[in-house]
Amino acid sequence: VQLQESGPGLVTPSQTLSLTCTVSGGSITTNYYYWSWIRQPPGKGLEWMGAIAYSGSTYYTPSLKSRTSISRDTSKNQFTLQLSSVTPEDSAVYYCRVVAPYGDHWGQGTQVTVSS
Repeated sequence: VQLQESGPGLVTPSQTLSLTCTVSGGSITTNYYYWSWIRQPPGKGLEWMGAIAYSGSTYYTPSLKSRTSISRDTSKNQFTLQLSSVTPEDSAVYYCRVVAPYGDHWGQGTQVTVSS
């Protein structure tokens, strides 16, 4: 399974950040696969943001839940992250990841900077 993040590298404060993860080599509806978004701000550790399951159920980390939405487009085999009301503290490398029964796969990551 291969994952590729895409989206704008620069977002204006107070706007909504939107990223897409395009999946190849596997279906996002495959049983027991969980598709997630993780970020790493500069100089900090990895932060799990949320996930969408093979069933379509979604899960979010409590600290970001009010600003985060993860959805999917099964026809395109993609899933999307939306993070609203961004601030410069949301600047990070954003990764998509899949956890499967046999292991996990990561995208290469995409840098997002929040700045006016």
